[in-house]
Amino acid sequence: MADWDALWINGELATMAVGTDAYGTISDGAIAVSGDRIAWVGTKEDLPGQPDSLAAEVHDAGGRWITPGLIDCHTHLVFGGDRAREFEMRLEGKSYEEIARAGGGIRSTVAATRAADEGTLVEQAEHRLANFLAEGVTTIEIKSGYGLDLDSEVKMLRAARRLAADHPVTVATTFLGAHAVPPEFEGRQADYVDLVCEQMLPAVAKSGLADTVDAFCETIAFTPEETARVFETARRLGLPVKLHADQLSDLGGAALAAGFEALSADHLEYTSAEGVEAMAASGTVAVLLPGAYFVLGETQRPPIDAFRANGVPMALASDCNPGSSPATSLLLMLNMACTLFGLSPAEALAGVTRNAARALGLGDELGTLGVGRRADFVLWDIGHPAELAYWLGANLCAGVVWQGRPRAGDAPLRAS
Repeated sequence: MADWDALWINGELATMAVGTDAYGTISDGAIAVSGDRIAWVGTKEDLPGQPDSLAAEVHDAGGRWITPGLIDCHTHLVFGGDRAREFEMRLEGKSYEEIARAGGGIRSTVAATRAADEGTLVEQAEHRLANFLAEGVTTIEIKSGYGLDLDSEVKMLRAARRLAADHPVTVATTFLGAHAVPPEFEGRQADYVDLVCEQMLPAVAKSGLADTVDAFCETIAFTPEETARVFETARRLGLPVKLHADQLSDLGGAALAAGFEALSADHLEYTSAEGVEAMAASGTVAVLLPGAYFVLGETQRPPIDAFRANGVPMALASDCNPGSSPATSLLLMLNMACTLFGLSPAEALAGVTRNAARALGLGDELGTLGVGRRADFVLWDIGHPAELAYWLGANLCAGVVWQGRPRAGDAPLRAS
């Protein structure tokens, strides 16, 4: 009787575990699966028997590279409408204020999201999700934050859960009620924070629809004091936190996030040395978002060298959203992280595997190839893992295994 459900042989493994090189390479490797878990990883010559005797199904990787499943740890995938006309207006020289007066900006997305029913939000998000799945994404985080009232925020979170139920992908959901002040609370920001903390957060926590809580701490959003109140409420309700921090200015967001032992602090272009040191002490992951940096024409890079020097793990994400990062390619973010931020290809790949898992609180389950970990991995038609960051607009994904089963198009050599 076979010991394993499935076995992949003749692969080059980039385990992304800390090892002899930056990719955790195992040449001429094999990887075995039982249920939804990895049961064995090593070289083919070290297998404890002939492949046909060890597994019910045997798959030939054909010399392809195998990496952990890709993880996009920061997206706003569920939203109504788009802002392509706003993009045009910016290129025509219109200011943010002019665009807002013309009905653009986040309020236009809020209006479109509120107007859309749940099914419409799911259908629109499915088209964006399909691009990520085709590139080897096996886990994706989806935030609310474009409803800004309880019913609409819950609608967004339900849509995200439906995506997980209907597609072969793991979805981590995040409540981002403190994203912006809705139109009906203009001039009454404190009252809106009251609503988030006293009504929305308790209701969302009770519903079980959110895995984490996020906020936008910035001069154009919420103050550090308001953010701290949101986080105190979230912690009291048993929900871990993460933060949009220091994107446009240094309000001490990274240090604030670290003080609440946040899973991650994201953006971080203006993070100070003190913020970096606080993140290092707390274990908070730095999530880099080069898509927004690129689209907004930013020039201040996140403090990459300081993150390296202090041992702060760096994750990488698409920040898929209709305003500042209309990106549906996580692979493109690898190249952008290298060319715009100076990451190495190995750091970029770690950013969408090992460190992205940590940014979602899933580091014990995902992000590396090892015995006992979830069997999510991707086969690639490449000669070296650096190609994943090198090619622009090329999808070299040859097959995806999610929770131990091929997602599509990977038939076994033999099945018994």
